[in-house]
Amino acid sequence: MTSEDPLVDALVRSTFHVTGVLTRIGAENDLSLTQLRVLGILRDRRPRVTELAAYLGLDKSTMSGLIDRAERRGLLARGKNPDDRRAVDVFLTPAGAELTERLYGEVQKTLAPSLEQLGTAQRTQLLELLETLLER
Repeated sequence: MTSEDPLVDALVRSTFHVTGVLTRIGAENDLSLTQLRVLGILRDRRPRVTELAAYLGLDKSTMSGLIDRAERRGLLARGKNPDDRRAVDVFLTPAGAELTERLYGEVQKTLAPSLEQLGTAQRTQLLELLETLLER
């Protein structure tokens, strides 16, 4: 017999809920969940290909295939790292940035009813707690 931890259960259920929203919105835009994650990561950074692969837990060849497909769609580009000309960075194209912002708005709109149930103090507290968990 296993003992259930209500906190772990709530985290898992919230992950299922958010993942379901992301999967649906991604599918509506012909993007897999992993492709959607790539766009989300690139919203505010320009990582090296190897850093992006490590962050997503993918090998470099899988990452290269994902980037190739997104490049063909005009969403991503690769370029030399300005600080290390041997390294290759991945970044959003203007079309990719526009799509990413539109999708983020859709996610925000879809999750809003759940979040609106919380008061301002509760939202602030939840944000602080999640940031603490995600720092590790």
